[in-house]
Amino acid sequence: MLKTETPSTQHPQLDLYPVEALVDALVDDQALAAQAVKAVSASICVAVEAMTPRVAAGGRLVYVGAGTSGRLGILDSVELSPTFSWPPERAMALLAGGLGAMFQAVEGAEDDRNKGSSDLRLLYPNYNDVILLVAASGTTPYVLGALQAARTVGALTIGIANNPGTPLLGGADIGICLDTGAEVISGSTRLKAGTAQKILLNTLSSALMVRLHKVYGNLMVDLHPTNIKLVERAVHLTMHATGATEAAARAALEQSHFHVKTAIVVLLKHLPADQAQALLDATDGNLRTALD
Repeated sequence: MLKTETPSTQHPQLDLYPVEALVDALVDDQALAAQAVKAVSASICVAVEAMTPRVAAGGRLVYVGAGTSGRLGILDSVELSPTFSWPPERAMALLAGGLGAMFQAVEGAEDDRNKGSSDLRLLYPNYNDVILLVAASGTTPYVLGALQAARTVGALTIGIANNPGTPLLGGADIGICLDTGAEVISGSTRLKAGTAQKILLNTLSSALMVRLHKVYGNLMVDLHPTNIKLVERAVHLTMHATGATEAAARAALEQSHFHVKTAIVVLLKHLPADQAQALLDATDGNLRTALD
């Protein structure tokens, strides 16, 4: 039996717990998710190093999963655009059962291996694409079908599962096992297995974006300010990076179409916005190199 399906020995009387003990049991079990991710940090480093040159060469991130795992993939993919101005067409997600399964379970969708394969083929994957395949069990047919299609074209495949020795981990170019063990509510992998998956996906995509020069120091300098909160964040980031006044930061951002990187170059290199942008383009968006 898979570890994630094995009833937990820790809390066999969970339904009898008073609320305080019940909450403590759930929270304490979730804390183990971070430990599971930390335990495979070496594999995560290997994945980031493999992902970076392919994506830098124009590859896409494609997340594939079913149920909770698939929904977590969608979440990570859609947040890359506002956070890093990453093109939405270069961060895509496939969910067994289609996008409608984001909100309502589609019975049996995860069991269709051929559909996983055909859904991925419809995206016309290529060598530079990175396919992130997520399945707590490590055996989900839909995800394995997508894996097979990705391997056919030589795309980089990263398998993420919560059970060791499973087909997804063995078949992917890089297999990362988040060994979270039994769930406090037996088999409910939306709990710490899902939490560990989210931590890992956040880590992979964020580390990738840092390596692609989307971050300066620890500042989110490539954000896409699509609302009032993000506009104010852009102003404060520009102020923090340059020491400029709020008025000067706003003026530089307005000249730079509210692109923080460009505004920083405008202020620190004393250039007009078009020349600042040209300098960034010449350095592949590397703000440190542009400023040097």
